[in-house]
Amino acid sequence: MIDKFICGGGRGLSAKGCCLHDKQLNTYDYLADVPGAQQMTDLVEVQFKNTHKDYYVNSNHLSLQKGDIVAVEGTPGHDIGTVSLTGPLVPLQMSKQRLKADAGTKRIYRLAREVDIEKYNEAKAREQDTMIKSRAIAKNLGLDMKIGDVEYQGDGNKAIFYYIADQRVDFRELIKVLAQEFGIRIEMRQIGARQEAGLIGGFGPCGREMCCATWLKNFNTVSTGAARCQDVSLNPQKLAGQCAKLKCCLNYEVSAYTEATQKLPRRDIHLETEDATYYFFKADILAGLVSYSTDRHLAANIVTLTAEQAAEVIEMNRRGEKPASLAGIPSGSEKPIVMDLAEQDSLTRFDKSKRKKKRKNNRNGRNNQPKPQNDD
Repeated sequence: MIDKFICGGGRGLSAKGCCLHDKQLNTYDYLADVPGAQQMTDLVEVQFKNTHKDYYVNSNHLSLQKGDIVAVEGTPGHDIGTVSLTGPLVPLQMSKQRLKADAGTKRIYRLAREVDIEKYNEAKAREQDTMIKSRAIAKNLGLDMKIGDVEYQGDGNKAIFYYIADQRVDFRELIKVLAQEFGIRIEMRQIGARQEAGLIGGFGPCGREMCCATWLKNFNTVSTGAARCQDVSLNPQKLAGQCAKLKCCLNYEVSAYTEATQKLPRRDIHLETEDATYYFFKADILAGLVSYSTDRHLAANIVTLTAEQAAEVIEMNRRGEKPASLAGIPSGSEKPIVMDLAEQDSLTRFDKSKRKKKRKNNRNGRNNQPKPQNDD
């Protein structure tokens, strides 16, 4: 029974640095093979249901590895969790979450026993029914909130109710009713829409598992300015994630686009030539190319220049000089493009050669057949 909860199926099957983790926010311990790294600190990261993690002190100096099931100190009682990280990376994870090194004051009691796992399974089996009943109770009390998930403590004496609410909710009466209904200690924990998406999990339009369910724990504000900076179409259906908020990945490349945009000429600057006036039309930010049109709103006589070429024309205009035409300037789009050599070949090129060989073999077979002899 215990093997079902151990990461990778068993302690002996778990790798030192990583393992087949059945929970979210898995962390790779790249210092696991360093001799003596596990003894550098007594702090241990323990993961519970979904994205719930906490930090404990290995005061009993147990020999713990990633994937071990441990009984830890609860409030009150004890809880059952999975060791997700040990060694010197634990203080770094705590500093990343803006926690002090002395924040992990709770202790790890022991490795989980068979009795602990049985109580743990009994408590987990009650979570779905508890969530459904608690939603009905909150609705009857007229509370504007949504209970998204319920997490029981390993000993079954306490449960954490994760809820979403747009405004402040007075749930004192709700806690009394829930405590009488289920006979347990109640803890209410508010989460946001992005955190709820991380609890549920899923796959994004990129084909990968969602960031909030795999590694992203601290959520920063995402604005439409990040999409504008990257010239992304302001389509709400494409910009919104499964949480109905703007996708967190819009912030990943903003700094790179901002730096590249500073090298481009301003969009309100026109290029004056002897034959026409050219207005900004579009820009390829990362490639450093700018396209200009002779019409403010339409693509007419498009000329593509590099940022350096456009800066030279702007500098000439400032001096009161005008080039004869932008058509005489070498176009930035004519620069050689580095391509993968494999893209030049057809995917069916080997099939064609096989067909030729097959036809050649058929012809040779026909020629090698003995000709019929005439009795005459």
